[in-house]
Amino acid sequence: MRITRGMALFLLAFGVWSWLLWPTFLRNILGDEQSWSDGAPTAFLWVHVVIAVVSLVLGTVIGVFGLRAYRASRRG
Repeated sequence: MRITRGMALFLLAFGVWSWLLWPTFLRNILGDEQSWSDGAPTAFLWVHVVIAVVSLVLGTVIGVFGLRAYRASRRG
C-alpha cells in the first residue's frame, strides 16, 4: 500500500500533536484536586493516566509510521 506524501505528513503531524497535547494534559490532571484523596490516587487519576499513556503510545506509533511513509515517498 502506498501512502501519499500529504497523508504521511498528516500522520507525522498527528504524532507530534499527541506529544504536545498529552504531557500537558497529564500535568494538569496530576495537579487536579479530584486526582487525590488524602494523598492517595483516585480512580479519576488512574483513568486519565491510562488514557494519556495509551494516547501517547498510539501517537508515537502513528507518528513513526508517518515518518517512515514520508521518507519512502521522497525516495520515489
